[in-house]
Amino acid sequence: MKKIELLAPAGDLERLKVTLLYGADAVYVGGEKLGLRANATNFTKDELKEGCIFAHSLNKRVYLTTNIVFHDSDRINMEEYIKMAVDCGVDAFIVSDLYLAKYIIDNYKTVEVHISTQDSITNRESASFYRDLGVKRVVLARELSKEEIKEISSINNLETEVFIHGAMCTCFSGRCALSNYVTNRDANRGGCAQVCRFAFDYQDEDKFTLATKDLNMAMYIKDLIEMGVSSLKVEGRMRSLYYLATVIGSYRFLIDSIYDETLTDEKLLEYERRLDKVANRDTTSQYFNHLADVTDQYYTGRQEVSNQEYLGLIIGYDDELESIVLKERNYFKVGDEVEIFTPDGDIYPYKIDIIYNENNEVIEIARHPEEILKLPFKEKLKPYSMIRLINKR
Repeated sequence: MKKIELLAPAGDLERLKVTLLYGADAVYVGGEKLGLRANATNFTKDELKEGCIFAHSLNKRVYLTTNIVFHDSDRINMEEYIKMAVDCGVDAFIVSDLYLAKYIIDNYKTVEVHISTQDSITNRESASFYRDLGVKRVVLARELSKEEIKEISSINNLETEVFIHGAMCTCFSGRCALSNYVTNRDANRGGCAQVCRFAFDYQDEDKFTLATKDLNMAMYIKDLIEMGVSSLKVEGRMRSLYYLATVIGSYRFLIDSIYDETLTDEKLLEYERRLDKVANRDTTSQYFNHLADVTDQYYTGRQEVSNQEYLGLIIGYDDELESIVLKERNYFKVGDEVEIFTPDGDIYPYKIDIIYNENNEVIEIARHPEEILKLPFKEKLKPYSMIRLINKR
C-alpha cells in the first residue's frame, strides 16, 4: 500500500526547503499569478524553478496554487503562465476553475490537476465528476465528517487530500465575502484580510468575534490512513520557519510511527501537546467527529498568547570555539534548559552554561532578536536545526 503523503505549505523558497527537510513529501506554493495568497511573498519564475530542482533532488514534489475565482481579466497571459510553471518543473496545479482544470488536462499530460478545497467538494458524485474529467486528486471541503471523508476516499482512481492542521475559514471552505465588504479586498482572488479574526464592538465595551479555532488532527491520523486518504495537508504558507518545522516534524514522526506500529499513547499525547503549543490559538478537530459547535469557535473575544519558546535558528559552526552559531529569536539566559532539534528528527536536551556574542565575549542574557550568538556544542548540525525552550516561564 502506498504511504500517505504529508503535504506542507511554503510561502517562499526558504520555507520550501525547511518543510521538505523536516519531512514533508510535497509542498504547495503560490506563484506571481492566480493564487489565493496574494499577500504572501510567493515565488518568482526563478524561485519556482529552483524550488522544483531542490524538491526533485529529494524525490519530493511541488504543487502550484492556481485557485482564485476567475474573472475574464485573470485569463490574460494565463496560458503563458501555465506553460512557464510546467517548464519550471511543477508536478501538479491546484485549481478551482473548471475551465482551467480542463485546459491543463487537455494540454499538459505530464502534470496532475488537483481540485482545490475552494470548490467545496462534499459528496461522492461531485468527486466522481472531477475524476471522469481527468482530475488526479480532489482536496475535500474542510467541513466533512469522518464518514463523509471515508465515503469519498473509497472512489476508485481518485486521490483525496484532507486538511489536518492550521487555520480554518469561518465561511464554508473559504468562500468568503467578509473581506470584500469590510476592506474592499476580494478574498476569492487572493486579497483576504482575515476579517473573521477582527474583534467587533458589541454592547458598549464588550467585543464580539466569529473566528474558528485552529484545526489539529494529530489524534486521528491513523483513522485517515485507514480510510484511504491519499494526502494530509497542513495550512500556513505565511507561518514562521519554527511553526512549519515543528508541525511538519511532528506529523512526520506520527505518520512514520503509525506505519512502523511503534506509536504509543504517551508519544501521541506528547506530540499533540507540542502541536497545540506552537500556535497562539486554541485547536480542535472541528467537523471530524461532530458538526462544529460553540466549542470549536470564538464568540465573545479570545486571548492569543505569543509563543516565545522558539529561541533561535542554527546557521553555522565556530570550529575555534567548538560552538554552534545561531540567530536569536527570543529571550534566553544562562541556566535555561532547552532542546536542540534537527530536520532528521534528532532532539538534544541542552542546558545553557555559556553564551558567546558575535565578538566571542561571554554574556549572561540574550535579549536582542536577530543577534548572532554562539553556544558550546561538540557536533556540527544540519542546516535549519533550531533551539526551543523546554519549560516556558
